[in-house]
Parts: sequence; structure tokens; C-alpha cells
Amino acid sequence: MKVRLLAVGGKMPDWVTQGFNEYVKRLPNEMAFELIELPLGHRGKSSDPAKAIRQEGDAMLAAIPKGDRVIALEVNGKNWSTELLAEQMQNWQMDGCNVSLLVGGPDGLDRRCVELADQKWSLSGLTMPHPLVRILLAEQVYRAWTITKGHPYHK
Repeated sequence: MKVRLLAVGGKMPDWVTQGFNEYVKRLPNEMAFELIELPLGHRGKSSDPAKAIRQEGDAMLAAIPKGDRVIALEVNGKNWSTELLAEQMQNWQMDGCNVSLLVGGPDGLDRRCVELADQKWSLSGLTMPHPLVRILLAEQVYRAWTITKGHPYHK
């Protein structure tokens, strides 16, 4: 199974790349985790934020591979424990589908992306910086994978 993290924004600090890569390298080939960075929509003093969100949505919709299960990371989504994520991942594997996790830009996901999603997942009621979300997602996918494989060190 392949999990793709489609995330708006780039030029992350080294600590983000290192943290993300640390968890990704721990995953086996059967649980490939790939980051696809999408460009931020143009923002400026006189620009319309809705236009930037639409640009980001266009790029995200174009980047979602056909047939992927789509999970929108959304404030109003369902909170999942690591154990529930592990259960979700087992279901995705049994369905034989790859997964696209969608993380929007500073103003959130384009409505079209949210509407396309098969599921909506909230990491927390807290507002988190986007760089931290990347690391947290990679870490949680790793921990959930350890649960599915019965590893004792998943906690």
C-alpha cells in the first residue's frame, strides 16, 4: 500500500525534513509513504484568499491519483486514536487501495477537496503549524503500522 501526503507548501526547515524522513525510513516497502508538496496559492496585500485556496485546490485535485482513498485532514473531521488509525490502515490494505492524505494551506483545504474526501480526519482540536503536521502524520502512520504488525514498542 502506498500512502501519499499531499501537502500545500514547501521550503520546510531542515528539522521538518529530518523528522519526517526519520519515520518514513522506518516503514517497510509494503507501507510506502510519499510526500508530494504542492505550491501555495498567491497571497498578497491586495489578493483574494479565496483565489489562493482555489489555486491550491486545483493543484491538489490534479495530484490525487485515480482510485486512491482520499482522507482530508480537516478541523471538523473525526478524531482518530493511533489504534483507530491502525484499524483504518488494515481496512485500506484489505481493500487494496492506496491512500492520499490531504493537507491544505494556511487558509485550509479547498471545499472541493473536502467534498471529494472519503473520510475526514482531525488530528486535534488545536491549531498546528503545517511543518509539525507533516512529522506528526509520518510518526502516526509508523506507530499505526507497528500496531498492525503486533510490535510491542508501538506506545
